[in-house]
Amino acid sequence: MWSKVVPLVLAIAIQYPLWGQTVKGTVLDDVTKQPLPGVTVVMMEKDTLIGTVTDASGYFRIDNISPGRHSFQFSFVGYEPIVLNNVLVNTGKETVLNLTMTETVEQLEEVVVSVSRSDDQRITNNEMVSVSGRPFSMDETKRYAGSLGDPARMVANFAGVVATNDVRNDIIIRGNGSSSMLWTLNGLNIPNPNHFGSVASMGGAVSMLNSNNLDKSDFLTGAFPAQYGNALSGVFDLTLRKGNNEKREYVAQTGLNGFEFGIEGPLGNQKSVSYLLNGRYSTLAAFQELGLTFGTGSATPSYFDVNYHFSVPMGKKSEVSLFGIWGRSSIALLGSDYDTTSAQTYGSPNSNDYPRYYTNISGFTFNHRLNEKTFLMASLGYSRTDETYHQDSISAGTPTITTRSAESAFVTNRYSVVARVSHKFNAKHSVTAGITEDIIDYSLFWKRIHGGERDELRMDQKGQHYLMQGYVQWRYRMSGRFTATPGLHFQSLNPASSHSIEPRIGLSYQAGDKHVLAMGYGLHSQMQNVTTYAVVTPTDDGVVYTNKDLGFTKSQHYVISHDWHLTDDLHVKTELYYQDLFDIPVTRHPSSYAAININAGFEFIPSYEDSLVNGGTGRNYGIELTLEKFFSKGYYYLVTASLFDSKYRGSDGILRNTSYNMGRVINVLAGKEFSLGRDRVLGVSIRTTWTGGRFITPIDYDASLQAGQAVYQEDKAFSERQTDYFRTDLKFTYRKEFNRSTLELALDLQNITNKENIFSQGWDNHKNEVITAYQQGFFPIPFVRWIF
Repeated sequence: MWSKVVPLVLAIAIQYPLWGQTVKGTVLDDVTKQPLPGVTVVMMEKDTLIGTVTDASGYFRIDNISPGRHSFQFSFVGYEPIVLNNVLVNTGKETVLNLTMTETVEQLEEVVVSVSRSDDQRITNNEMVSVSGRPFSMDETKRYAGSLGDPARMVANFAGVVATNDVRNDIIIRGNGSSSMLWTLNGLNIPNPNHFGSVASMGGAVSMLNSNNLDKSDFLTGAFPAQYGNALSGVFDLTLRKGNNEKREYVAQTGLNGFEFGIEGPLGNQKSVSYLLNGRYSTLAAFQELGLTFGTGSATPSYFDVNYHFSVPMGKKSEVSLFGIWGRSSIALLGSDYDTTSAQTYGSPNSNDYPRYYTNISGFTFNHRLNEKTFLMASLGYSRTDETYHQDSISAGTPTITTRSAESAFVTNRYSVVARVSHKFNAKHSVTAGITEDIIDYSLFWKRIHGGERDELRMDQKGQHYLMQGYVQWRYRMSGRFTATPGLHFQSLNPASSHSIEPRIGLSYQAGDKHVLAMGYGLHSQMQNVTTYAVVTPTDDGVVYTNKDLGFTKSQHYVISHDWHLTDDLHVKTELYYQDLFDIPVTRHPSSYAAININAGFEFIPSYEDSLVNGGTGRNYGIELTLEKFFSKGYYYLVTASLFDSKYRGSDGILRNTSYNMGRVINVLAGKEFSLGRDRVLGVSIRTTWTGGRFITPIDYDASLQAGQAVYQEDKAFSERQTDYFRTDLKFTYRKEFNRSTLELALDLQNITNKENIFSQGWDNHKNEVITAYQQGFFPIPFVRWIF
């Protein structure tokens, strides 16, 4: 197939002498979002000096920039200067740089420096972040080996983050499970934005977030500011970019993740109005419909998604936007296709499983500058998740005979209202306050069917939860070197009548030109997964809901950080953290169960434990080291090491390992670009990950033999350690600039050593033995992208 696609693309993109491309954007104040007129924008080149200044709306435009990587400097009297290094300019697409500048504390004459904390690669979008935060760009998600353009897979290279397995993008943050994190999109709290993403998790097999549509975004791993709530471990604060409002542009690409096509541009004759649309369809499903198979049998993932963003200015002070994500996915995992001779196989030999998912996320945002000092953002949001699942058990004696053994249907509808006001009193003092109201309407049903006849009801409830959050945060810049960000977060959950008042604070001090010392503290809480409240307890008088009054799980975060800037593009960062967890749901009777261990990264069905109380505790602590050279002089590298310990106590009072206590993780990532002339670039990236083995609960052989299914030794929960995880990925890229288009080719070679890493252990009812499934072996993934 690829032998036909590449020549076709090359034939269409006929080469002419290269023409210059446009670099444009807007510059705003970081708090008030007021446009900054008169900002000097200079492209820093050795031989030439090209520049401009922003106009009354903060807009700038520089034409005839040659393709390649360039550095830009932004300077303005009374504001900290910014240097953006290695900005990639393609002939196929205009480069848009939208950024904010921070007012200096001392109003001195203009000072221009090339190195400061305002460097875009080192600071987060959220100016209140002091510790455990890192911005990321879509260039990184596409550049890193093994990332597949997926933000969740990309951040697995960062310190304190561990991927749960190869086939999904669930991540463990500092010993916390994936369900304890928060996703936000343009300021809205959103549900799981992944295909095959269970309602009980925050990850999935394929991200629905299209990397072509994302702007610079933030990733936080602890002690996050008061703005964020209902999360215990980390935050993905994602921002959708706007479409080009002056020129229509297109992108077409294909790879393992799907066939994609995107379009953006001005809407109608109003060049101030822009749109951005992107659609994708599963590659393997498309090939299957054409009669082509790749050895996956019926286990072919089928999915389709659409990302969109419409932006409409309303006068000089206001703007409205409509954005969203829509997606559906399904797969059939047939026991008859289970390959007992293969090390890498998924599903179960004992059953046929049929999960299906649908997700819709929509948002409407109104931005308004109330005056020169105050900015208002108000949003309305709606999201829906619809997850259905049924399972047929395969007869041990006659594999052709199946009986229905499980059915479930989980539907949630979330209605959201968000408002935020930011006010800057002066360069030293600014305050941000906001509220979030979520109404979560749900219908949850799940039953087991024994012998095809007797029903065992596990969930059956329709209802609503009301989650209200409010916060206020103050940024006090005592000097140009010292910043404090105290804040307070409040959240309330009904009908559980659970409330939480949560102090937060961050302190940052720049010691000299090379060292930044920081600390952070925060009390954080999270409601239980909506399915937990719907679990039924059968009684003689009918079913009761013994989990309905569960309150928040809470944790206190303590973080100390030191960031040492060795050179302009090289730094070493060390963070120590301690997390104290309490009010974890555990059983009323003594047991090893704790809700923080549910969903190890590959379950379709949530926990059905009933009679829970907020009585468990836990603690995570560790040290993280990051050595990072940002992309410059044609190469980059990122080395991270994390040593951590994650323990909990269930209602039996025994201190145990959590499911996520790997103990250590080391990542080594590096990449290099080679110029093959003025219009061609060859790139290579390599990534190696070494992680300690996970702790699992051993299977009771005799009990499993008698029950005909896996039975675990709960008194020995998480006492048996798997072997260490090791994987190396290698990626090659090639970029060719044509007159008005850009062609990108890539080959991502995953797990090049073909290391057999353990995926899971289960029970084979046909062979009456414990079986081990392994994760993905060596797998090459080609990729083609054309921008025009």
